Amino acid sequence: MILTPPERIREYVARGFWGTTTIDDLFRAAVVGGRDRLAIVDAPNKSSFMTTAPLRLSWNELAANVDRLCQRLLAAGIRRDDVIGAQLPNCVELAYLYLAAARLGFILSPFPIQYREHELRDLIGFAGISGFVTARSIRGHDHGAMVARLRRELPNLRFVLAWGGPSGDGIDALDDLSASEPDRVLVADAARRAAVTANDIVTITWTSGTEARPKGVPRHHNYWICAGTAVGQAGLLKDGDALLNPFPMVHVGSLGGMFFPWLIWRGVLVQHQPFELDIFLQQIQDEHINYTVAPPAVLNLLMQNDALRKRYDLTSLRSVGSGSAPLSPWMIRAFQEQYNISVWNSFGSSEGCGLFGSGRDVPDPEARANYLPRFGVAGIEWPSWVARIQETRLVDPETEKVITVRGTPGELRLRGSLVLDQYWNAPEQTRAAFDSEGFFRTGDIFELAGDGEMPRYYHYVGRRSEVINRGGTKISPAEIEALIDGHPKVREAAVIGMLDERLGEVVCAIVALRDGQSLTLEELVDYLRDKKIAVYKLPQQLVVVPQLPRNPVGKVLKRELRQVYGRG
Repeated sequence: MILTPPERIREYVARGFWGTTTIDDLFRAAVVGGRDRLAIVDAPNKSSFMTTAPLRLSWNELAANVDRLCQRLLAAGIRRDDVIGAQLPNCVELAYLYLAAARLGFILSPFPIQYREHELRDLIGFAGISGFVTARSIRGHDHGAMVARLRRELPNLRFVLAWGGPSGDGIDALDDLSASEPDRVLVADAARRAAVTANDIVTITWTSGTEARPKGVPRHHNYWICAGTAVGQAGLLKDGDALLNPFPMVHVGSLGGMFFPWLIWRGVLVQHQPFELDIFLQQIQDEHINYTVAPPAVLNLLMQNDALRKRYDLTSLRSVGSGSAPLSPWMIRAFQEQYNISVWNSFGSSEGCGLFGSGRDVPDPEARANYLPRFGVAGIEWPSWVARIQETRLVDPETEKVITVRGTPGELRLRGSLVLDQYWNAPEQTRAAFDSEGFFRTGDIFELAGDGEMPRYYHYVGRRSEVINRGGTKISPAEIEALIDGHPKVREAAVIGMLDERLGEVVCAIVALRDGQSLTLEELVDYLRDKKIAVYKLPQQLVVVPQLPRNPVGKVLKRELRQVYGRG
């Protein structure tokens, strides 16, 4: 399935941004070059969150298991352009699925493991998902049985495959794939018939916006290869590097930032799940990790805790990506001067933003912590290739005038080979996402910064939207509000993000109650749990007010609510 307009493909191929290489081409080349060399490693504690044992596979072993999974999917009736859902933690099995999708031409739609019936029921139907792959036990929850129950309500869902348990009750078991010989002829024939191209959609990832339903972002092979190359360059990757992946491999940050750089640089992908600092540091030491990513708070803690830091040998580490919150100049400088580790600043989005403040582009730790490179602007040159494959500008969202003066806030707009073509099955949202010149409206507010006649940097100000950012996971207030409005004691509700030192923001529910009613946070949380929503969306603060503030046309004044209740 190709969704990119032909003229866009021609332009970016002519400019050298895209090509004809597919993800499967990269994988096959990595197998030929790596063979018996280590390719991928599970977290050592895998058995604590899945029932399957940790795996350590060479490139040859990985290739054989991908072929075996392709066989199982073909037997289940999978076809080219089918949309297949997946819900798995960071594990080797999830890598099989991405590689199988690239080979057979189906579209993989991965979901966070926190999603439950409420989220999956809607998205499986909306995305037209015809099969689902998961595990019988993830952190003690039977995801296979959960999806099998939904299958009774969703006639388009033809099969459910799951690791870690027996077949039955609508679930086909995915046992140890290494127990049988792969039929490579069968799989090769299916791949030939699929005839996958570099412009075919291979994934649909999901991003929360102000709407109740997350938006689907379809991505083709060329996009992922482009994104992986850009991140790998920013991370100073070398052929054969070991990468430690601690973030869920269902979003753009982990796919473009870890999975595809691993394939392009033919390294070792080491999975981590869930985030536990001691295990994370032990993996850096034991697996001789060269590159990883971590939140700013973790890096600050590491530099502040001498005893913890000295407990592990981190000398293999060369580069660390970070972002989603302000970075500390002292922390970047300490890693650089004491350990020769380059900590670089990143700002991205599911829709395709790629601002990477690497040590190559921004050598000064102070500037790297506070600013992001003003990529894609005529007259400003940068060493990184990513600066040439996109255009960026700041625009006053009210007047649509381009901002060229320091210190004036404006919305970041993007255009280029990293930016999505369209949202999945959402033409109105797609039209609204782009301005009249084809630039994507990010909703993020920046200012121009830096010395010189032409400012070289962007300084992040804040988000224009109301999305709650809980530790890097985006939460739509509208979705939670719609559920709370259904509570029998609630007259009206608003949801905002409340500042939290550890997570950045958490969910705060502000409600006006029906006459004579009272409501506690515990009651509200129990009510929402019964709706089977993800745990991270549950409110951690409840505020009861006589009525919600509204403007003359009846819109709730969220800004007023955030000013009063959003500071915690």
